[in-house]
Amino acid sequence: MSSRSGASRALRGRILPPTRGLVAKRDLYDEDPWRVFRIMSEFVDGFEIMSQIGPAVTIFGSARLTPKDPYYRLAQELGHGLAKAGLAVITGGGSGVMEAVNRGARQAGGRSVGLNIELPEEQRLNPYVNLPVGFRYFFVRKVMFIKYASAVIIMPGGFGTLDECFEVLTLIQTDKIRPFPVILVGREYWRGLMEWIEKTVTRRGMVSRYELKTIQVLDDPRQILKLISRVARAKRPAKANF
Repeated sequence: MSSRSGASRALRGRILPPTRGLVAKRDLYDEDPWRVFRIMSEFVDGFEIMSQIGPAVTIFGSARLTPKDPYYRLAQELGHGLAKAGLAVITGGGSGVMEAVNRGARQAGGRSVGLNIELPEEQRLNPYVNLPVGFRYFFVRKVMFIKYASAVIIMPGGFGTLDECFEVLTLIQTDKIRPFPVILVGREYWRGLMEWIEKTVTRRGMVSRYELKTIQVLDDPRQILKLISRVARAKRPAKANF
């Protein structure tokens, strides 16, 4: 028997020690087995807080809009109207659209939730959040955005907003969550995307006409609020989507 094969047999079933000096240079709690507990604690804390907020609407959109932008003012109006209708608003807690929605909800005396994320360059929690929830992990935060929402509003935004929009649509398409309204706000802004989906993606059979009906593109805040209020009333008492 060669010494090499004998060594291989001797190592079977044994847990090898880590490379010398490697662990000493890293925080023990950053090791994968320990990271599981940190992830689990974020889920537990998030579920405990978010399960108490009642009927809610999640709003996504750009962090780069200023108060002078018409979409900022529209987001603020929607936040105010949703709060007046007895609905909590859920945003990422940052600037731009998130700030506008939280601002409108808080001014109306409503529950204004901000799911903040820990980043290398810290995201500033806007001052209009009255229920802040902090996260280290993006995927845990994404669960909280969707699990307790009666509807999702997609305001104009960039890559992050597109990611959140298509993730929600995929979860509905694959029956991973209960279907609910997904409303794109701003016909002009979303026109190019919707034309591409309809004329290219749907025409080639990548998405069905039925699945496309999940998306509604609206501009009128009164119409948006009426639709969401009707859906939220039908869902009372509030139930998680999965």
